[in-house]
Amino acid sequence: MSKNFNIDTDRKSRLGFDEVIFGASKSVVLLTELLNDYTEKKENVLITKLQKDKANPLLEVFQNAFYDEDSQIFILNQIEIKHDSYKVGIVSAGSSDIGVANEAFYTLSYMGMSAKVIHDIGVAGLHRLMNNLDELKTFDVLIVVAGFEGALPTVMGGLLPQPIIAVPTSVGYGSAKNGETALHSMLTSCANGIVVTNIDNGYGAAMCAFRILNLKQ
Repeated sequence: MSKNFNIDTDRKSRLGFDEVIFGASKSVVLLTELLNDYTEKKENVLITKLQKDKANPLLEVFQNAFYDEDSQIFILNQIEIKHDSYKVGIVSAGSSDIGVANEAFYTLSYMGMSAKVIHDIGVAGLHRLMNNLDELKTFDVLIVVAGFEGALPTVMGGLLPQPIIAVPTSVGYGSAKNGETALHSMLTSCANGIVVTNIDNGYGAAMCAFRILNLKQ
């Protein structure tokens, strides 16, 4: 029987990074087949948006794997997290945005790029952002994660010179509309040059930062 997948083995030579697996819509059976293929080739792989109920049986089989429930990131072989010379600053507006911020963090760590997460400095308490400005100025790229009205990337875009990648999250009451309000707010930002990903797409933000910085190396 032929395989139910066709791994893009040429992607790294084309783009500088390997294929990543989107886990949300795949069965445990298919994911197991994929991971066995990577194991046989002695290669690592990242899975995004992997639900806990599917991660648990995979962890029983692939015992050197890493899984973070908040970010739903699964890595076949555990990696070393760098804690110095941070290139990317990842900012979350509130503690409810931690999962998406951590998705960006673990993706960059998997790609071998150093990043630091600064949580809970949204515009509802603007002094928290102002107290962190000196550190924020030290990063090459900023990923800014926010739900509700999604104002934080615009505020930071008026204060800081780096490329800013804005990530709307599906956090907020009623008219927040599962992140659509934050998305539209970021897309219509008056701060020049902000890049916006799709809702809850911390992975996409991380890959945007990786592409920017990979060209500088």
